[in-house]
Amino acid sequence: MNRHVNSLRAIGLILVFTALVIGGGVVWTWDRSTAAWQTYGSRAYETGVTLYYALQNGTAPPDGVDVRQLSAEDQAHAGTGAFRRLNGGTAGPRITIIPLSADRANRVTGAPLTMVVLSAHFTYGLADLPYRDGQTAAETLGAVTRKLAFFCSDPFVVAQMGNAPWVELDGSAVWGCKAAPADYRILAALLGIVGVGILTTVTLNLPTAFTAFARQLRNRRRVGGPTEYKAEGPRELQEIVTAVNNYLEIEREQLASRAAVLSGVSHDLGTPATRLRLRAALIEDTTLRRKFENDIDSMTGIIESVLTYTHAEMDVEAPRDLSLTSLIDAIVANYQDVGRPVAVRKAKDVIVQGGTSIFMSRQGYGVMSHDHDTVVFGRPVSLERAITNLVENALKYGRRATVSLESDAQFATIVIEDEGSKSSAADIENLLAPYQRGENTTTIDGHGLGLTIVATIAKLHGGKLSFEDTPTGVSARLTVQRR
Repeated sequence: MNRHVNSLRAIGLILVFTALVIGGGVVWTWDRSTAAWQTYGSRAYETGVTLYYALQNGTAPPDGVDVRQLSAEDQAHAGTGAFRRLNGGTAGPRITIIPLSADRANRVTGAPLTMVVLSAHFTYGLADLPYRDGQTAAETLGAVTRKLAFFCSDPFVVAQMGNAPWVELDGSAVWGCKAAPADYRILAALLGIVGVGILTTVTLNLPTAFTAFARQLRNRRRVGGPTEYKAEGPRELQEIVTAVNNYLEIEREQLASRAAVLSGVSHDLGTPATRLRLRAALIEDTTLRRKFENDIDSMTGIIESVLTYTHAEMDVEAPRDLSLTSLIDAIVANYQDVGRPVAVRKAKDVIVQGGTSIFMSRQGYGVMSHDHDTVVFGRPVSLERAITNLVENALKYGRRATVSLESDAQFATIVIEDEGSKSSAADIENLLAPYQRGENTTTIDGHGLGLTIVATIAKLHGGKLSFEDTPTGVSARLTVQRR
């Protein structure tokens, strides 16, 4: 749909009107063709009835039928049953012989009628001719001529009334192909099918703009997602898009204001915090001085964590292509340089099931090797922060951390496994909400925003953060969407 369409109501009215026009046109065309063929059949029937009496009484034939006596040569051929040798009969190799007995009430003066139809295409069946008690021979001949009319064959017809000479019955103006009316019923049916198909397609395509917008809205927080949307489609969709754009603008302004306030608070607290550090250094009691310094560090750490979370929500970092393999190697190398127990596990090759083809009845399989770099479109600083947070958690709650990378055509998953953690995956899942910490908060440093920041970064990259129990501890799985 384009923006020139006013509304779904207008579209609905147009579709209803179009359906009525198409349906009315199909019904009108079908009825007109059916009526024309009924009239055509009735005329052929009446002509057959009149023709019988004309042959019996020797009167003039009905309009549209020319009765000509066969030549002496053809009389001899007809008398011996050699109908294919008749002049004009050679083009009709298929012979239908129709004997009509005289009426019971007229057996004394009446005579039987023998009718022979030679056709190039048909042998006319007689079993389906209508019959009732008391039906006259004239009515039977009318049914025969109506049957001739309904089959486009241009037959060669000869007849003999009793012992009278054979005559040719030229009724091409009544039962010939050119006399038949145009039959538009098949065309009407095809037009109806095409019309229904078009209307069905248009109807099914109406929600396309809505579903496309819903898909874009679901991926709004993804990397490279639009900051606003074009108001296209029906009027109702344009109003929805405009409302969503206004909401997104307000949301961005609120986030920017929140970040500005937090940045100001962080800056303003910097000077008093520095003074507190200087004054704490003058405290002679070592235990008391250490408590002051720890409280100051905790206060500034909380502010920095909130700022980090807000910047992640604001989605301020520009995305680009980056190698997750290289990023993981660099992060692990930094930990190893300072002697931290962090290692990289080589990823296994993934077996991918293929689809069927016209050349094979079974599905094939392919191998996706992990010897090459895994490239994603993302924010390197945010992903580095997320991976680092997960590694730090693994080291806090376990003895060591092992990092590996799994990927397929759609997603890449960074797996961080710890060793010796006493927590379960369900316990850690409960800590994803802001400021939620575990039971060991007295022995583990932190402010309760680490996993929340990681989950936010995962959503920004079209993925998620999840946890699984392992035989040695718990593994964190950070999934990001590839292109």
